[in-house]
Amino acid sequence: MANGISLSTAETITSAAFAKAAELGLKPLTVVVLDAGGHTIILKRQDGSSNLRPEIATGKANGALAVGTGTRWLNANAETRPHFVNALNGVAGGNIIPVPGGVLVRNEAGDTLGAVGITGDTSENDETCAVAGIETVGLIPDCG
Repeated sequence: MANGISLSTAETITSAAFAKAAELGLKPLTVVVLDAGGHTIILKRQDGSSNLRPEIATGKANGALAVGTGTRWLNANAETRPHFVNALNGVAGGNIIPVPGGVLVRNEAGDTLGAVGITGDTSENDETCAVAGIETVGLIPDCG
């Protein structure tokens, strides 16, 4: 795991995120875990999660990787610097969702190992579940 997120770790992150959602009584979620290069390690949808949720979750995780911090930062910049976020999303081919729920995964040395993107409930609840999943495996969430 020093060099990245294993499939086993990604499975634990998604399971813990779903457990947190159940605890909070949230709507059905979709969770994606990407490696540091933006490649999908795992993507899981709960029953009842709507059809574009995989793309939204991936867009949140991609956004976090693109700016090197969680998508809470992108959300703030979408309000104060919409031209920047629009240009960034254009360069990314429209594959960035600039709202909370995209969380970087870091190790204790501060290295970026990947990102988690969650969608299905409010952005804040999505982010809460991502943080819970990441913390469960002893890694450090960066929400922005």
